[in-house]
Amino acid sequence: MNVTTVGIDLAKNVFSVHGVDAHGKVVLKKTVSRGKLLECFANLQPAIIGMEACSGAHHWARALRSIGHDARIIAPRFVIPYRKSGKNDGNDAEAICEAVGRPAMRFVLVKSVEQQAVLCLHRIRSAVVAERTAQINQLRGLLSEFRSRHAPWPLSRPAPHPRHPRRRREPPTPPGTSASP
Repeated sequence: MNVTTVGIDLAKNVFSVHGVDAHGKVVLKKTVSRGKLLECFANLQPAIIGMEACSGAHHWARALRSIGHDARIIAPRFVIPYRKSGKNDGNDAEAICEAVGRPAMRFVLVKSVEQQAVLCLHRIRSAVVAERTAQINQLRGLLSEFRSRHAPWPLSRPAPHPRHPRRRREPPTPPGTSASP
């Protein structure tokens, strides 16, 4: 089987795979379980493999690249125009296969494990900050029901850092003089 381009619709447990040869003829159309995906592609000649950017796409792209394929990730909005009929796994895999073969298609860069770890930290921090802000705003609103115009320090602004450059400092006293007036 001479597959040159493959589209995979990633899912939770079962993936739809659609592959074509150099002439665009469909030569591979099946569903594969999560555990058998790499085994299925290990038996194929190196090919261009496309998948939508979603949860797990970077993992599968790295895994497929490690066995010699050219795995590419496409933003979902670029796949939609290539879907021929209703949205289902098979039609999505076919649309991804069509889209990945286009010469002017734009792809998402495949992230390394380290890049994804840093991105996770940033997203978690952003979520914590947003949650804290929401709680502060809610508490401010509740306090305003009791005629409190301004909330105390933790609700109004963060505490200054001890070494913050804008913190007011007393000038140093020269040696031999007393600090009190």
